Amino acid sequence: MQYYEEVQFIAQVNKEDSIEGAVERWNAHRNGILHRALTVAVYVNNSILLQKRKHPVFDSVLDITVSTHQIYVNDLLQSDEETIYQTLERELLLTPESLKQKPQYKGNVIYKAKDPKSDFTEHEVCHVYTCAISSIPLFNPIFAYEVKTVSLNAIKNQTQEIYPHLAPWVKEMIRKGMV
Repeated sequence: MQYYEEVQFIAQVNKEDSIEGAVERWNAHRNGILHRALTVAVYVNNSILLQKRKHPVFDSVLDITVSTHQIYVNDLLQSDEETIYQTLERELLLTPESLKQKPQYKGNVIYKAKDPKSDFTEHEVCHVYTCAISSIPLFNPIFAYEVKTVSLNAIKNQTQEIYPHLAPWVKEMIRKGMV
């Protein structure tokens, strides 16, 4: 998991999503520091692509579809667009040409959740985007145990078997009607 061992700096933000400085990503997660993140919900036909995360934080939860952080490169914070395309290629082997349309911004969710399996806490202002592809992609096994599609009804229904396995930020997106 070499990617997770890299030193990366992410944006520490306030509740209005204004940047207050850079913070090392694992320091932010160990100390529950509010930081900026990004999630991309990828639709395949009338279903949504879920990724079973392989990650030091919230390992094995189901994510819509990929989640990551905008990082500082040469003291400049990556744009959401750059982060989206980099993450889709790294984790799902998707290029911009693979998408039916450019990712669409849907808004932000703010949440704080302690990972029950580690000493980490996610505390994020998460920018949410959606896009669509034609078929289920391959995935990089370094970042996911599996990917699968589910109907929107199944993911939104709290009585369904899948709901308890969703990442906390996904549940917040559902609560806010973003997926």
